[in-house]
Amino acid sequence: MRSIRILTLALVPALAAAPAFAQDASSTAADKRFAVVGGIAHIEPSDPGNNLKVDGGPAPTLSASWYATENFAVELWGAADKFDHRVRDKDLGKLGTVEQQPIALSGQWHFGQAGQTFRPFVGLGYYESNFSDEEVAGLGGVVGLETAKGAIGTVGVDMNINETWFARTDVRYMHSRPEVRIDGAGTGQELKLDPWTVGVGIGARF
Repeated sequence: MRSIRILTLALVPALAAAPAFAQDASSTAADKRFAVVGGIAHIEPSDPGNNLKVDGGPAPTLSASWYATENFAVELWGAADKFDHRVRDKDLGKLGTVEQQPIALSGQWHFGQAGQTFRPFVGLGYYESNFSDEEVAGLGGVVGLETAKGAIGTVGVDMNINETWFARTDVRYMHSRPEVRIDGAGTGQELKLDPWTVGVGIGARF
């Protein structure tokens, strides 16, 4: 419920503004240079090795894009709430939990024309993901993870509903190798998380 409230409050300005822009019949999708998307994504880390398994989970997401041209856009994307993970040992079972909240800036190329029904796109950029509330037992101290940083790749498609509204689905890959820290000190051990997200959302152009 908390995630739904955060997402709803964040989208109110965009949802209120979009109908006003839609009333301008002379404005086409190609004329609109800004877009916002609200949705939900499921994150699924890869196998980090070291006999560990990190479970994935859902969180609401928001993005804002500026279209420099009809095809090239710069997107700011992030989780509106934290993704929750359970950390398990393949032999010992559950060890604890950890949360993360990524944010990313990417350049995107949107294929075709702005007004076509289906419009695929690809993106490449940089992200950071902050880990918090680490509660992992059995490692001999207070466990923490440094902020993950690196490249993010995106593949997606927009389905235009009209010149203002569209539906989106996308897949994102983040190169994530945070260092494990115990009692605030680095251990030199990195977790190979490399998570994928699969998301869906509704967007508006203006």
